[in-house]
Amino acid sequence: MEICFATNNKNKLHEVKALLGNEFHILSLAEIGCHEELPETTGTIAGNSRQKAEYVFSRYGITCFADDSGLQVNALQGAPGVDSAFYAGPQKNDQDNVALLLRNMQHVADRSANFITIITLVKGTNDVSQFEGILNGEITRQTCGTNGFGYDPVFRPAGLSINLAEMSREEKNKISHRAKAVEKLVRFLIGHQTNQ
Repeated sequence: MEICFATNNKNKLHEVKALLGNEFHILSLAEIGCHEELPETTGTIAGNSRQKAEYVFSRYGITCFADDSGLQVNALQGAPGVDSAFYAGPQKNDQDNVALLLRNMQHVADRSANFITIITLVKGTNDVSQFEGILNGEITRQTCGTNGFGYDPVFRPAGLSINLAEMSREEKNKISHRAKAVEKLVRFLIGHQTNQ
C-alpha cells in the first residue's frame, strides 16, 4: 500500500518510515510531485492537520496523512498552541520562540504544559480518521540540553528529571507526542490491511 506523508521534514519522514516498517510504502511530497506550500489556515491543530491531508488527497489522488503539533501551556490559556512555530514571529526561529515563552512565564507558578500531535489520514473524500498523541510535562525556568528542536530545551516530561533536549533521539521517540500518534496510526493501518 502506497501512502504519502504530507511533510517536507526529512527527520519526521525517516522516523515514520521506521515505525511503519515494510508493510507500507511511504512517499514524500517531493516523490508525488508536490512542491507547493501546504495550507495551514484553520486556526486549530486538528484543523490544520486535516487541511494539509485533504489538500494533498484532492490534488494528487493518493492516500495521505499529515500531522500538526503544538505546545499548550495551561497558564497561557493554551498558547502558543497552533502558533507554536510562529510564536515569536514569522521567522519561525526556535531560540526566539523559547526566549519569548520564558519571558511570558517569568513570574508564573503553574508551569504545567503538554505537547500535542494530531495526525489525519485521508483515504477518500469521506474517509477521514484522526489520531492524537499527548505528552504531559512542565516548562522549566531555563534551557537545558542541546538535542531536539523547538521547545525541547524547556520542556520536562512528567515523571522525568531531564528535559527533552537532554534525551537522545531514540529516547525521545519512545515517549513523544508524535510517536504516540504514529503508533495509533500504525495500529489502524495494520488493522485495516488485515481486514481487507
